[in-house]
Amino acid sequence: MAIFGSLSTLRAQCSGFDYFNPAFVYLDELTRPGSMARNRLEAMAAGTSARIELTGGMFAMEQVYLTKARADGFFESHRKYIDVQVVLAGEELMEVAEIGRLPVRVGYDADKDVILYRDFAGASVLRFQAGEAGVYFPVDGHMPGLRAGADAQLIRKTVIKVPVPA
Repeated sequence: MAIFGSLSTLRAQCSGFDYFNPAFVYLDELTRPGSMARNRLEAMAAGTSARIELTGGMFAMEQVYLTKARADGFFESHRKYIDVQVVLAGEELMEVAEIGRLPVRVGYDADKDVILYRDFAGASVLRFQAGEAGVYFPVDGHMPGLRAGADAQLIRKTVIKVPVPA
């Protein structure tokens, strides 16, 4: 099931799983004030994203967006990649539930590596602030990008796509 908390908590929970190492090297750079990676993310305009190639088939999607109302959200899961979602600025809610409990809305799309699910009222709601992250495995349906309050908030975030180990 999902792992969530501070970056140091995630690092501790993922230690011993070497396939996460390139993600943490990238996050060390991204979280260092004044680094090229941090400056790149801070310069991005709202509504934009950028794909950053890492090593070992891993990549990151740096994103800047406004949080959305829950009614506009949806649950998703992936088969080929583990999502490491890291909020670097702003605050958002993410919901998570085991995929066995979620009714499928759109079956697996191998090109996009995504399954979409219908709404589910029994999900856990997680609040993420700057410096907090979640790791979502293929069994974790997740709905990110939700408003933490009544108003939309600007989020600066990266989603690292870690290939599922064979």
